Amino acid sequence: MKPVNVGLLGIGTVGGGTFTVLRRNQEEITRRAGRAIVLKMIADKDLKKARKLAGKNTIVTADAMEVVNHPDIDIVVELIGGTTVAKQFILKAIKNGKHVVTANKALLAIHGNEIFAAAHKHGVMVAFEAAVAGGIPIIKALREGLTANRVEWIAGIINGTSNYILSEMRNTGASFAEALRQAQALGYAEADPTFDIEGIDAAHKLTILAAISFGIPMQFDKVYTEGISKLAREDIRYAEELGYRIKLLGITKRTPKGIELRVHPTLIPARRLIANVEGVMNAVLVKGDAVGATMYYGAGAGAEPTASAVVADLVDVTRMHTADRKHRVPHLAFQPDALTNTPILPMSEVQTSYYLRLRAFDKPGVLADITRILADSGISIDAMLQKEPSEGEEQVDIIMLTHETVEKHINAAIRKIEKLSTISGKVVRIRLEELNRN
Repeated sequence: MKPVNVGLLGIGTVGGGTFTVLRRNQEEITRRAGRAIVLKMIADKDLKKARKLAGKNTIVTADAMEVVNHPDIDIVVELIGGTTVAKQFILKAIKNGKHVVTANKALLAIHGNEIFAAAHKHGVMVAFEAAVAGGIPIIKALREGLTANRVEWIAGIINGTSNYILSEMRNTGASFAEALRQAQALGYAEADPTFDIEGIDAAHKLTILAAISFGIPMQFDKVYTEGISKLAREDIRYAEELGYRIKLLGITKRTPKGIELRVHPTLIPARRLIANVEGVMNAVLVKGDAVGATMYYGAGAGAEPTASAVVADLVDVTRMHTADRKHRVPHLAFQPDALTNTPILPMSEVQTSYYLRLRAFDKPGVLADITRILADSGISIDAMLQKEPSEGEEQVDIIMLTHETVEKHINAAIRKIEKLSTISGKVVRIRLEELNRN
């Protein structure tokens, strides 16, 4: 049977890993796909590097559009990244009738609706397993393995850099700045780590997970995003004392009022499996109505883990290459005409529990004032920890865990608490999720 010819755009870390995995596992891949998958062309501005990696039968060019327009290329693999030229190449490939495999989560989160509509119009597939959680097959699990389920919620550690930083802060007592420097020294964080530490990368991935889980369009602009750069080491320590760990979670939930889309630091019980995911590893917890809670764990980045997902997509596209488009798995799991405009719930309307840390003067009546304000807002306290003042200090840390309440209510209560003369500075607020089976 005629081989499927692949054109690779970008020969960086993931591109190099893809080339290596395809070459090393060629026999296994062919047996699974039913036909050979051949890397016919590579496009990269670094021609010397590309030629060094490529085989003698692989065409190397600095012009990505040459790959996109080549009549012999069946599948274009986009590993350039970004949301400008990558979008142009993908849309042109689709218009040329070529299937696309991409690891570009930012592009899909922002322009996915346009890209999938174009792919549907031209009868081609866009596969993107590598766009979320690296080597973990979470896209396939949601689109196919859990298709009998009504997904109720997802909570995921989907950014390895931030998870490494939080692990370092907990394990060594390092400050955020110290842990970030360590992550950069080890190559886990970029020189400009903004996308990772401020939750933007996780928000891109969560946008994709929510669309597949709930049958809604991509809506990155509606994701509430809060990063970890303002977390203090004492909050990591206090959470541990109370039996919790802090993780940067991407959370999406189906509620009667709408769908939650939020990324933020979150306290979760230390006994939960996902709370024990350390370092740069990723994990995604999915709750389906039929299957219950399932967890997917593994490497969320790296050359070969991500290449594993890219090559799996190549095999899937190869298997379905000649299938009637009506019998292919829809890009977002639901048929294109069955997507819904379920509203995205504003963060102010989200209901969850909270960790509060207050710096208070050690005087009688302080706790009574605080609890009265919380009670007036309909907020009940689940647990409390009051630290002893250091010698010579007049202020103490008070830590409270609340029962579930609506975000706007806790925000209003915090504003009132901060106006008390006995409270020093701002109240630290971190959301808390039990992540149980309910």
